[in-house]
Amino acid sequence: MQTKRTIIISNRLPIRIEKQDGKLLFIPSEGGLATGLGSYYKKGGSIWVGWPGYIPETPEEEQLIREELARHNLIPVFLSAQELEDYYEGFSNEILWPICHYRLSYAVFDKSYWAAYQQVNQKFCDATLAQHITEKDEIWVHDYQLMLLPQLLRQQNNYLTIGYFQHIPFPADEIFRCIPWRNELLKGLLGADLIAFHTYHDAQHFLNSCLNLLHLSPKNNSVRCRDRRVHVEVFPMGIDFEKFEQLSKSADVLSRVQALQEQYQNRKIILSIDRLDYSKGILERLAAYENLLQTYPELRNRVVLYMLVVPSRDNVAQYKLLRDEIDRMVGHINAVYGSDEWIPITYFYNSLSIEDLSALYVAADICLVTSLRDGMNLVCKEYIASKSQQQDGVLILSEFAGAAKELPETIQINPYSIDDITEAIHLALYMPRREQQQRMKSNITLVKKFNISHWVKLFFNRLHEIKREQKAHASRKLQGSTLKKITDKLAQSKRRLLFLDYDGTLVGFQKEANAARPTAAVLQVLADLQSDTANQITIISGRPHTDLRKWFGNTDYFLIGEHGAWSNFPDGQWRDKPDMPTAWKTPVRRIMSKFTDRTPGANIEEKNYSLAWHYRKVHTGLGLMRAQELADALRYLLPQYGLQLLLGDKVIEVKINVLNKGKAALEIVEQYKPDFIFAMGDDSTDEDMFFELQDSAVTVKVGNKQTLAQYYIENQEDVLTLLQQLRG
Repeated sequence: MQTKRTIIISNRLPIRIEKQDGKLLFIPSEGGLATGLGSYYKKGGSIWVGWPGYIPETPEEEQLIREELARHNLIPVFLSAQELEDYYEGFSNEILWPICHYRLSYAVFDKSYWAAYQQVNQKFCDATLAQHITEKDEIWVHDYQLMLLPQLLRQQNNYLTIGYFQHIPFPADEIFRCIPWRNELLKGLLGADLIAFHTYHDAQHFLNSCLNLLHLSPKNNSVRCRDRRVHVEVFPMGIDFEKFEQLSKSADVLSRVQALQEQYQNRKIILSIDRLDYSKGILERLAAYENLLQTYPELRNRVVLYMLVVPSRDNVAQYKLLRDEIDRMVGHINAVYGSDEWIPITYFYNSLSIEDLSALYVAADICLVTSLRDGMNLVCKEYIASKSQQQDGVLILSEFAGAAKELPETIQINPYSIDDITEAIHLALYMPRREQQQRMKSNITLVKKFNISHWVKLFFNRLHEIKREQKAHASRKLQGSTLKKITDKLAQSKRRLLFLDYDGTLVGFQKEANAARPTAAVLQVLADLQSDTANQITIISGRPHTDLRKWFGNTDYFLIGEHGAWSNFPDGQWRDKPDMPTAWKTPVRRIMSKFTDRTPGANIEEKNYSLAWHYRKVHTGLGLMRAQELADALRYLLPQYGLQLLLGDKVIEVKINVLNKGKAALEIVEQYKPDFIFAMGDDSTDEDMFFELQDSAVTVKVGNKQTLAQYYIENQEDVLTLLQQLRG
């Protein structure tokens, strides 16, 4: 019997392949992700799926790579040069990367890029499914290159366990909506059970995109996609703290630290380490450093900016221009402010070994991070971990880096403000050692606790919780054996009473309330049910009784309107509740009118004993905001007049407290004396009915929401199917 496996999927495998002297070399990655997930994919048949970073020259070479990688539980997805050009360099880095980093003008919306992105995501899906994935396995998809993959996998098996983590920022919905294929990308992600981001803002931007683009309303940081609730969480990624802590204490690194200090003659070292990218704020950093030397000339010959830029995509025009400008600015600053004995900036455009990086972290008095937009930025955490011994040094951190949200004991700067960066450097240079240690100690404690292993554990624990919740919900879904049990019980009964809500149950919601007329299919299903003499249909609604009379007046159905204010039970003659007060309407109407005047698209519906404020035609975000404001404004009137506030689907309704569907249903039950009761509805007004009937009825909620009902069905479209099954 197959045991549970962990399937990691990312654009790149945690290994690098190089060819030297005709021989392939397989070099393991030292990245944080590979370290954190090593304990998962290296055991128990678990695997990591991704591109190996190499294009085989022959079929034999491809087979050799497959066999070698299989020894390390790695499954390669081979991509052609054209696929890499269009999927990776194109869609991923010329559309998604600039959009997610708020550089809209850099985006190139090329349709061929989109075709390649779809094709490669399908290729990753096929490679994953070829590993005979089962419902016992758990899949973790990583980052923006594979945004379609969760849904592609879900389409093959609805019961898979799928998580997704986005390592780069998720932009505001007004930015994300510029992508021509924005809906497809969102739906791709929603194939996951758990979607996680580094920061709260990223998670909220994603939820807002679901709301404003897909019209999926978030609830408790989750959205409902048909039969599943997709949860959105915040898990800031950590680093391998112990590795950097141990490196900082090693004799090899300490000797390199001493060499650095001697080389720079104990000047203050300001360290910056970035990959070449327009999101890193490198030019702004150089401008601020020059401003520092101009504003505080006494610092000349006392500080040095050690700037390491790791090569990246410098064959792309934008990156080449950026590198050229960096070279120009560094040359300018060194020429203008330097001397024979002092060079203001030490600049390297290459990669360094982990030992050299560790030595730089330990030696640096200041670490300067000026990202214009960054998902997390792990350099700052590596710097903190490397300071765990002496607990000194100052971290200057951009407020636009994800790490800034969890590292309050840093000097945080606006990277777009040159003066802000300049003053932060000056403050850091003169910060007392005791304050440095207090700040750094706090940062060390946090980074040590929330390390890479902790991050992985949090993600998987939450994913397991979600799957347990889904299984519990699935047991309440009216299907299969559960449905058969109810239909068997119904068949054995002789006097059945069926309570059916109208809006959102028998018919779907419409922007215009008058447009929600019963369809021919609805009328036929109801007629078929009523034709069985053992069945008695009762339509119970918040609708005005005049609507119900117009649509169903020529039937034998019991009809209840306005939550029980009007009823034709038992003889078909309409009657209202006597002596119902209406004085409360004046102050409620006044408040509702005020909000209607402020909200384009909103309208008030007046019934005999209730007032409803509809906002279905209001822009989504504004409607939700105004609805919350209106609900707060009305609450003080509720106890004064004995009113009930109902929060429905795009409607807020106020009615007399003594009127509700539960009491109305109970009155009919007590007189009709059925031996089988069925009640179905979709919103908060139906909860009163579920509450009053819960001991004696089969109660069904339309939509998998929090409810007192015993069972649920997915959506309004499933209602007629269920009623037909009850008919037999």
